[in-house]
Amino acid sequence: MRKLYFLCVVAFLTLSMTPDLWAQFNKKGFNRRSIKKNNKRISTFTGKKHFGREHVYSGVGFSVNALNYYGDLSPLPSKFSTDISFTKPAFGISFFHRFGPRYTLVGQFMYGTLKGSDAESAKGGDGNWRKERNLSFRNRIKELSLTAYFDLFENEGTYINRVRWTPYVFAGFAAFLQNPQAQAPTKYLDGSPDPYAGKWVDLQPLGTEGQYSNLPASAVNSGIKPYGLMQVAIPFGFGARFRLNEVLDLWADVGFRYTFTDYLDDVSKNFVDLNSIKAKDPSMTQLAQAMAYRSNELLTPAVSNTINTYALNTPNGVVNIPVVNGYGTEYKTNNRGARGNSDIYMVTSIRISYILGATFHRAKFR
Repeated sequence: MRKLYFLCVVAFLTLSMTPDLWAQFNKKGFNRRSIKKNNKRISTFTGKKHFGREHVYSGVGFSVNALNYYGDLSPLPSKFSTDISFTKPAFGISFFHRFGPRYTLVGQFMYGTLKGSDAESAKGGDGNWRKERNLSFRNRIKELSLTAYFDLFENEGTYINRVRWTPYVFAGFAAFLQNPQAQAPTKYLDGSPDPYAGKWVDLQPLGTEGQYSNLPASAVNSGIKPYGLMQVAIPFGFGARFRLNEVLDLWADVGFRYTFTDYLDDVSKNFVDLNSIKAKDPSMTQLAQAMAYRSNELLTPAVSNTINTYALNTPNGVVNIPVVNGYGTEYKTNNRGARGNSDIYMVTSIRISYILGATFHRAKFR
C-alpha cells in the first residue's frame, strides 16, 4: 500500500509541474479532430504529384490504321483529292515514353498498302484525261517513325490518375520502304502474249519514264534517274487520347505523311518515246513499254479519229501499233504525271496502349 501511495503522489506532482503538457499534445495534432483530419487525407491520397524528374512512364501499343493515297492517280488534280474506295488497312506496333505533363515520344513500325487506279477513280473534266491514261498501282509500305505528341490538357498526376481524355497534336520523322507495282496486261504493245499477264510486277526496275535509258539532252525527261525504294516523310496530325482504366488508353488520330518523292505511284513526268524505253534488265524491255503506256488497252472504234500509228521496234522487227494522240509519245505537253508534286498518304489510326510502369522519386500529400 505504501508503494502504491508513493507512485500516486509522484504522478500528481509531475502533472502539476507541467501544466502545458496537454496543450503541447494539441499543438502536435494528437487531439481527435487532427487525427480524424489526417485519416481523411490519407484515405483520399492518389499519388498526385508534379512532373519532372519525379515521374515518368512508358508503354506499348497496337494500332489498326486506314491508308489513303494522294498523288497523280487521284480522281482529280487537286492535292486534296483521294478515292475513299481505295482505303486500305495497315497495322502498327509502337513504344512510347512520357516525359512531362504534356509531352510523349512515340516510336512506331507500320505496315500497309496504298493503291490507285485511273480506270476506277477518274471523274469528269480532267478525269477524262486520266481515265484515258489508264494507269494503276499498289505500293506496300513499311514505315518506321519517331513522333512527338503534345497534349492540350496538362496532366500533373501519375499514370494512375492521369486525365480522363485530352486532345493532342503531333509531328515527327519517318523513313519507309516502298515498292510500287502494277498488274501486267495480257499482251505486249505489238499484240504478242505477255508471259506476266495478270501478275503484280515491280515497276521501279522497268524505268517506265526512261530512268534506265540513254536519253539525249533534247529529250523531255533528259537527266531522269531511278527513284529510291527507301524514302523519308514528315508525319503530322491531330487526335485525342482517352483513359480506359489505370493502365489502358485509347488513341484516335488522323495524320498525314508528306513525302519527298513523286513516285509512290511510279508516275511523275512525261511520256517518253516508246522506242527509247529500256528496262534495268534488257529482257524486260517489252514489259516496260507495256507498263509505261496502257491507253491502247481501251482503244475502241468510237475514238479511232484520235489514234495515230507508231512504228515500234520489237524483237521481231518494226511493228506499226495504234497510239492515242497525246499518250505514249514524247512531247513537252504529253504529261504522264504532274511533274514536281510530291505524293502524300494519310493515316487514320486507332491505337490501344498499355502502360508498362512508372518511376517514382518523390510524392507529396496535397
